[in-house]
Amino acid sequence: YYNAEDSARSKDDTRSVVAVGEAVSAQLRAANIGVIHNVTLHDSPKYTGAYERAEKTIKKILKQYPTISVIIDLHRDAMNKSKTEKYKPTVMVNGRKAAQIMIVTSVCHSSAFPHPDWVENLRLSLRLQSSLHTRYYGIVRPLYLVDSRYNQNLSHGSLLIEVGTDANTVSEAVYSGEILGKT
Repeated sequence: YYNAEDSARSKDDTRSVVAVGEAVSAQLRAANIGVIHNVTLHDSPKYTGAYERAEKTIKKILKQYPTISVIIDLHRDAMNKSKTEKYKPTVMVNGRKAAQIMIVTSVCHSSAFPHPDWVENLRLSLRLQSSLHTRYYGIVRPLYLVDSRYNQNLSHGSLLIEVGTDANTVSEAVYSGEILGKT
């Protein structure tokens, strides 16, 4: 359940991953790329069922805007060394500290969870990872391949992206959002 006392969570959009999403969106808009930045909180009141709730939102938006070619599901990672120590992956980019980015890509397909076109999303993930790595060396962590769909079966242009961790500062994550949007 959502725990207001959890220091890693906030419903304040300026202090959460929503701010990172707005940084990505601003860069895309500046490049004349249309953006729908949906800020629905799918993991509240509880984590369980968040992807099912997000699926409904994505399908509703795709129905209204069928020409959408890329869907970005933006998160931040949680990397704990112990109960009291967290990892904070950063890199210096143009003299500023940025949170490292990780792309999570579904490579699963089964009769129970069909995702026959997962290779298309993998191609997109690899192109983005290569571009990020080439333009901003060190900004991107290794691609994380998973045996879960995470709604990536809804589009050939689906990306699940982790921007930093819950230990990164908002400014580090927002800067990485700007970099991601430019890329």
